[in-house]
Amino acid sequence: MKKVRIFFFAFICIVSLQKVNGQQYSNALGIRLSTAQATINQSVSYRRYLNENTAIEGLLSFDPIAVGALYEKIYPLGAPGLQWFFGGGAYVAFKGDNAFGAMGIVGLDYTFPTVPINLSVDWKPELNFINNVNFQASAVALSVRFVF
Repeated sequence: MKKVRIFFFAFICIVSLQKVNGQQYSNALGIRLSTAQATINQSVSYRRYLNENTAIEGLLSFDPIAVGALYEKIYPLGAPGLQWFFGGGAYVAFKGDNAFGAMGIVGLDYTFPTVPINLSVDWKPELNFINNVNFQASAVALSVRFVF
């Protein structure tokens, strides 16, 4: 019975890796490191594909504590695993004065064919609407995600 469990576990792992080796994945979780002090800067990033060319991305930042959501359109480029994307969304921050705003995103995305890692470089400007209306245009970031 123990050998059957080990075999079943190994089989599931191999099948899971085969899905990752193809360029499509359903979920990705990782970190996003930003160059600017946008409201959502250094954050945890979670991306979920809705279909082949559409995804939603959730961001959770801790300084300040803020959450954001982006709706993204994703299109392949010439090389396998390389894509570009754009989209928009909103965020809310919980700091001394709560903040609410809109954000856009455009970037390049690469998923490695042999390891379950996704990298992306993006530009994500933010426009704060409440308590100190301002525009943060220089938020460029690198995201590293584990895909599953």
